[in-house]
Amino acid sequence: MPNFVIDIAHMLAGGLVLLSFMMLYQDRLYALINVFALHALVLTLSVAWQAYIQNAPHLYVTAAIALVFKTIVIPVALHKIIRRLGIHRDLETALGIGPTMLAGMALVALSMVLMLRVTPEADPLAREDLAFSLSVVLLGLLTMVTRRNAVSQVIGFMSLENGLVLAAAGAKGMPLVVEISVAFSILIAFIVIGVFLFRIRERFDTVDVSALDQFRGERR
Repeated sequence: MPNFVIDIAHMLAGGLVLLSFMMLYQDRLYALINVFALHALVLTLSVAWQAYIQNAPHLYVTAAIALVFKTIVIPVALHKIIRRLGIHRDLETALGIGPTMLAGMALVALSMVLMLRVTPEADPLAREDLAFSLSVVLLGLLTMVTRRNAVSQVIGFMSLENGLVLAAAGAKGMPLVVEISVAFSILIAFIVIGVFLFRIRERFDTVDVSALDQFRGERR
């Protein structure tokens, strides 16, 4: 396989890791949603490139699903949801930006060391893509843990799922029926989450999970 083919695959996978850090850095909700849309766009390009180099046409379907739903439909829907809910634009974090970024770098280093050691005989392209994918998954989990706003936690969950899609594509893909079922499961989960956000907002007048914890303590 030509070196430039591997270099482009690594550049796109590394771009996802970089955008995951950008999501960790954001303290404005609208900016976070826009970065997530860019995250999904880079995922689309990465999966399409994997389809090309693996000669796997079904991965183009995965790329198309990511482009339509994750890059366009879900970000637009999230913008509409936060406008209708009247959510404050600033995001509160459980940790400061500095400690969060340091924790993210530690997780990326852990991902690289772990995946490169446990897969010494794997294909170099798949091996390094899996390391990038694990980094994206852990950074998505970190986004969920460190954010107090329910919408930002939803975005962290979806960025985590982007890492899983990247791993599946880099590891020679997965059956088309599985890809489609996963995509629709994510869409259904997003719809359910949207309904719950509206209900939480109506009931408690906030989507800040720390405020909800305080309310639960008062009820006890």
